[in-house]
Amino acid sequence: MCDYSLEMYRSRPARAGEEYRTHRFASGSIGFVAPADEATAVCMAYDTRIRLEDAPAAILSAHGVALPAEVVFVRKETGAYQDAVRFANGLELTVQQLGAGVKARVIDEVWEPRREAKAMELA
Repeated sequence: MCDYSLEMYRSRPARAGEEYRTHRFASGSIGFVAPADEATAVCMAYDTRIRLEDAPAAILSAHGVALPAEVVFVRKETGAYQDAVRFANGLELTVQQLGAGVKARVIDEVWEPRREAKAMELA
């Protein structure tokens, strides 16, 4: 979802196959945006798989991870910012820690039972 720190901005859900990048909003919070619309926060459901590219080398080397990498969007239970990504090695970094300018592509959205049930009703 969108971190509470982005609630004051217009937002929309992420879609599979779309490309985004991290962006520092006027409030100082970092979130995902579509390149053509930096005023709208793009909210990802937790457990969405995304592919990250172009994160700052210093951050990656400090945590022993490399890009490009497939990660899972997660929610941290503690801290000022809760939107984060989990790498294959278990490392979790908040979107704030990744910084602005990181490219991301949604690999797949979370399976939603309500959407699946609705599709079955229509069949």
